[in-house]
Amino acid sequence: MMSGGFGGGGWMRGGGSFRRGPGGRLGMDREEYEDGRIYNHRVVTRLFGYVLPHRARLLLTLAAVMVYTATVVALPWMVATIIDDYVRTGDLPGLNVVVPIFVGLALLQYGSQYVQLRTMAYVGQKVLYALRVGLFRHLQKLSMKFYNRNEVGRVMSRVQNDVGQLQEFLSIVVMTIADVLSLGGIITAMALMNARLAAITLSIIPVLVVMMVVWQRYARRAFMRARQAISAVNASLQENISGVRVVQSMNRENANIHSFGSANSENLGANLEAVRMQAVLFPSVEFLSAFGLALVIVFGGSLVLEDAIEVGVLVAFALYIQRFFEPVLNLTMQYGSLQRAMASGARIFELMDVEPELVDRPDSLSVETVNGDVKFRDVSFQYIEEEPILRNVDLHVPAGHTVALVGPTGAGKTTIVSLLMRFYDVSEGRVLLDDTDIRDITIESLTKQIAVVPQEPYLFSGTIRENIRYNRTRASDEDVVGAAKAVGAHDFIVKMEKGYDTPLQERGGNLSVGQRQLISFARALVADPRVLLLDEATANIDTYTETLIQRALDELLRKRTAIVIAHRLSTIRNADRIVVLDQGRIVEEGRHDELVAGGGLYSRLYSYSDVGADSDSASAIAVSTNGAAGFESPSGIWNVKLESPRGTREGVLELVADGSSLSGTWTGERDVQRFAGGTVEGSDLTWEVRVAAPMGELSLGFTGVVTNGILKGDVAFGSFGKGRFEAKRAGAE
Repeated sequence: MMSGGFGGGGWMRGGGSFRRGPGGRLGMDREEYEDGRIYNHRVVTRLFGYVLPHRARLLLTLAAVMVYTATVVALPWMVATIIDDYVRTGDLPGLNVVVPIFVGLALLQYGSQYVQLRTMAYVGQKVLYALRVGLFRHLQKLSMKFYNRNEVGRVMSRVQNDVGQLQEFLSIVVMTIADVLSLGGIITAMALMNARLAAITLSIIPVLVVMMVVWQRYARRAFMRARQAISAVNASLQENISGVRVVQSMNRENANIHSFGSANSENLGANLEAVRMQAVLFPSVEFLSAFGLALVIVFGGSLVLEDAIEVGVLVAFALYIQRFFEPVLNLTMQYGSLQRAMASGARIFELMDVEPELVDRPDSLSVETVNGDVKFRDVSFQYIEEEPILRNVDLHVPAGHTVALVGPTGAGKTTIVSLLMRFYDVSEGRVLLDDTDIRDITIESLTKQIAVVPQEPYLFSGTIRENIRYNRTRASDEDVVGAAKAVGAHDFIVKMEKGYDTPLQERGGNLSVGQRQLISFARALVADPRVLLLDEATANIDTYTETLIQRALDELLRKRTAIVIAHRLSTIRNADRIVVLDQGRIVEEGRHDELVAGGGLYSRLYSYSDVGADSDSASAIAVSTNGAAGFESPSGIWNVKLESPRGTREGVLELVADGSSLSGTWTGERDVQRFAGGTVEGSDLTWEVRVAAPMGELSLGFTGVVTNGILKGDVAFGSFGKGRFEAKRAGAE
């Protein structure tokens, strides 16, 4: 797909308009669910399809298991034979013959077990490889709606943890077969040697069965609790590491350490409970094993004294008892593993059975080149039933023209771009490219004609050169350099230690946000698309970098169709046409000067974006065209009253709004602090202030709404809790 990278959240969820609905989700909110079955016919049948290509090795494994089991049963019998027929009779020549046979059996046991383990590991790894590749290929084809409905972390859990658990299933099955055969062989051998002694010795089996049933009932809950606890620990760890910059910037370290400690404490308790269950089982089995051995010695010894059996038989029974309890213990532990494997298999194949919602029609066209004429014909769209995002939108972007989309948050700007890229299909109406419905064009050929640069740049691991040619791997070095020069990225790239071959850290962490965005631009442009979509792509770029990009775009967009979404209205003055959206409808369109003079929503938004430079308009209100909602500029001086966990505090707040950016000064009881990095979205404001406190620096996180000269909302006092605040404009009280 010709894109500059999909940064995530707002872009993939339709600019924040999408809210996750209850339907269409996988069972990913029940990752630890297990139905208790150790056999799921559907899972085993599907898994067999992955094992079948390796049937020769699988048969070799089963043959090795049979041989190994035979040696396990044969060796104690050989010991009895050696003692009774050669040692007691003093037959040294015969002993010299039979001992090498015994050693040969031991070597055969070693060799068969080696073949079994190595061959089974090979088959397991091949199945693991095929499953992960198949899952990855399937995930690449799933629609945006799937990722809107399901958390990425839980999808990753299925690809990694569940696949690994299912691979373990193959080994468990082979081991279970070996253990069952061993038990059967041992019982048969004991019965053939002496049925009376065998019956006495095996009388402990009912006690063992009852003990295992009771233990399983409690152990299953303990082990499930342990898995749930470690899942919570991993989720907390991943979230805090991924958001470490936000954590540190908001002084949340201590609070998050406390939260992680709680999850880790639950994990500790759960694992200690699981250990206690294991501590109960193993000594119990050892006790039964010792009790069984005692029965052999007491009753077998009496039979030896009565000359009913030979000494060798007594020794063989003692060896069989020791070998009898090992597979019993293995089967007990494998029972839980089989349950988990069946549950993992059900989750994996549930994911693989999800059908992509967007597929090519049977008669779809493959287009090689397009002029770039884009039309929206009476388009309506909704992510959730009865919650429309776009309503009867008619929009025409002639080939080679640049159209800018503006409007308040949630107006439907990003949704229009998403529909054109066919991340979603329209609910009603049609989207046309060169008068052809995009649903009649193959997705592959459609995306070759369009490039997208989202607000949040996403760079992949690799070099800068590899990232720029990410979507066009055959692009020449000249193409890469040309694209970088066109967007103004060449100068900073060549100054880096290895230039275009500089390795990038995860998500381009060794570059500034502006530099990452420039590379994202170059990546989109290196493929020379006919349609270019810029979704607030200059929102994270400083003024100087924005100037470089504007100069490049003036030249690049002349022969391309472009749809531009921008927070900074000053960046779209030269657009061929500006389309203003509000509540999913087009309410205005025209050139910049026409719209400013028209006195409508665009005029108000434009004046609102400039209030920081004009003190006379600091309290201006931009009201939407339907008169139902209003945006009041937060710029100005406010007298603030805070209700904190430790009482009421007062201060003076000076705010400066510049488009969607918010900065200012906080004057508290102890000091004066400047801040920046706040955001303005309509009447919603967020900002953060670091202030001096008795125990050190304290972070105050504000979220509020300004209406009719009053600013009020919530404030977070770091690890001390939350409170409320209310502010009035200075001079208005």
